[in-house]
Amino acid sequence: MNLLALDTGTEFLSIALRTDEPHGSRVVEHQSAGGAKASTDLIAAVLQMLADAGVRLADLDAICFGSGPGSFTGLRTACSVVQGLAFGADVPVLPVDSLLAVAEDARFRAQPDAPMLQVTALLDARMDEMYAARYRFESGHWQTLSARALLRPEDWTATPADDAPHVVAGNVFAVYADRLSPASLQAAQVVPALPMAAAMLRLAPALLTQGLAVDAALAMPSYIRDKVAKTTAEREAEKAAVFAATAP
Repeated sequence: MNLLALDTGTEFLSIALRTDEPHGSRVVEHQSAGGAKASTDLIAAVLQMLADAGVRLADLDAICFGSGPGSFTGLRTACSVVQGLAFGADVPVLPVDSLLAVAEDARFRAQPDAPMLQVTALLDARMDEMYAARYRFESGHWQTLSARALLRPEDWTATPADDAPHVVAGNVFAVYADRLSPASLQAAQVVPALPMAAAMLRLAPALLTQGLAVDAALAMPSYIRDKVAKTTAEREAEKAAVFAATAP
């Protein structure tokens, strides 16, 4: 199975290509700065990776992308690039839950041989909030235990559903270090992780078997949050609250 995956929903640009070869599959990766540079570097990096591997777009069985949650601009960039590549080559698109990709990235980094694992995935949503979801890995398959949600760091707690080892993974630990529940963190293995393209490649075969690939024209990001920034009134209210709390 030949698969291309990419993610631009965080501060990093991540691309990975899996190709079938006579002696097994081969995976190559590319990582670089995300943000504004992702929109200018992404297509060139993808085409160079394909050329180096001797693979045409039409040779791909699917193109995967981190569908969210994540940066609004980053998600739109990934989706639009994937749509353009897939449409011209008549290749299906596989949207991959970015939090599930975080969970898989953490599993592979921290406990690749664990038969059972619970992973709470946390991604920085900015605006003093984070995206969260909880998954269970068993016998090579992932199951969603808690659906994706948007919440403030201090409102998050982790209560393992059973005795399986528990990992808390993501990119929030430095940003919200003083606002996350110490008890929840101490009860789990903390693993910095991101929705890496290589993790999406590992998830893709099962997701394709479930029939989750779509026509390029139907691929869509999944935002969860319905606004990009706080309103002026919200910012002024926060300033007033801080002033009232610190006034003598």
